[in-house]
Amino acid sequence: MKEIAEIAVDMARTRGAEYADLRVMEIKRETLEMQNQVPTQLEFEESQGVGIRIMVQGCWGFACTGKLDRDAIETAVKKAFENAEAAQRTCRQHMQLAPEPVHVEAWSTPIHHDPFEIALEEKLELLDKIYQICHRIRGVKTVIGQMAFEKRYQVFANTEGSLIEQTLYHSGVGYSVIASDGNDIQIRSYPNSFGGQWANMGYELVYEWPLLEHAERISEEAVALLSAPPCPCKKTDLILDGSQLALQIHESCGHPLELDRVLGYEANFAGTSFLTLDKIGSYRYGSDIVNLYADARPTHTSGIGTFAFDDEGVAAQRTDLVKEGILVGYLYSRDSASVVGASRSNGCMRASSWNRPPIIRMTNINLEPGEWSLDELIQDTKDGIYMETNKSWSIDDRRYNFQFGTEIAWEIKNGKKTRILKNPTYGGTTPEFWQSCDAICDQKAWVLWGLPNCGKGQPLQIIGTSHGASPARFRNVQVGVAHVG
Repeated sequence: MKEIAEIAVDMARTRGAEYADLRVMEIKRETLEMQNQVPTQLEFEESQGVGIRIMVQGCWGFACTGKLDRDAIETAVKKAFENAEAAQRTCRQHMQLAPEPVHVEAWSTPIHHDPFEIALEEKLELLDKIYQICHRIRGVKTVIGQMAFEKRYQVFANTEGSLIEQTLYHSGVGYSVIASDGNDIQIRSYPNSFGGQWANMGYELVYEWPLLEHAERISEEAVALLSAPPCPCKKTDLILDGSQLALQIHESCGHPLELDRVLGYEANFAGTSFLTLDKIGSYRYGSDIVNLYADARPTHTSGIGTFAFDDEGVAAQRTDLVKEGILVGYLYSRDSASVVGASRSNGCMRASSWNRPPIIRMTNINLEPGEWSLDELIQDTKDGIYMETNKSWSIDDRRYNFQFGTEIAWEIKNGKKTRILKNPTYGGTTPEFWQSCDAICDQKAWVLWGLPNCGKGQPLQIIGTSHGASPARFRNVQVGVAHVG
């Protein structure tokens, strides 16, 4: 793989590239799904290829090939040049790259159990045990268990002299329980919805989460939701669990802080951002206790936004985004750093595969913890609602107006969780919501939640991010859906 990378770089240099970089990749994926006791998805796939970026007179060209022989690489290099030359006719501005030190290094996810060496029988046996526990609860109709694993080996090289090897492991596990009484259908998931929890780990992720221990509780909650009253429509204090808050961070914090959205480069597909450049350094995004930061460094080894170097060879970093409620930073690349007056990229360029060019993506976008325990926060809430586990989301293309739904909620009366509420929703505007945050739980409650299915770019790129969050309280939030007529 190193030899292939060096050959491609030499070809680009010989042709006179202003700058060129490439990623040679081998990707291995395994996906399992069991519905009740029937395996409904057993997939294993492998792919390899090289993606090449070339800059000519400040304009980018990209090409790729799934063949790793010399002739195929030479053809791809030539195509990337042609694309860069064609781009000069429509380029709005010539790109300039912020400097980055030369890196010749190697890094790998520190795993304890290679998921691809764990027998398929062991994986299916665990999913079957989950089913056996859940199905004992009367009213449970369907149990869906899921696992997914990815190993990504990549060599990055550029004409500046960097040569970087990385091996990343991503693992995911979880299950959902569907209950029905003939009139209603309700769902509960663990550890999270939409595939469960994901992490930059090996199979130890599966061993570490108490999947069996929570199966009975999750099933009982799914059944209890069938007869629960609906979430009322009113303004009230709202406490969100960490997993729901992670998605809130993703949609209303991470995406609007991606600089390509701010500059309008994603407007055609994913949208723009209300956090325009004039707001940096002065805009009141949240309350004084809201501190958001991006951190892709290997010290965040459990995040699926973790790496040693991004996909244009920039070392992973920590970047403050919101400090004491004030907008202070964005996520950007080598060719956009100068727009915000930065002397260096903060390492946010990522690609979903070898056949896609890197674009600005979230890494691990986290909310700093506070000082409360969840019990203390509930006891301090006279009247409110506690919501847990995402069920639905909707947000406009500027990331300003939103509505989220969760799987379950509990009413809070005089500092105590009381009755269960079904079909809970809440909505508002991003700045008003974050400005209403008055309490955040402590480090003990803080979890780095993995979200594997973030979509962006044309052609579409699906990639994973993580968001660290503790439960938090928001004052006077609109919950429930008003009925008309």
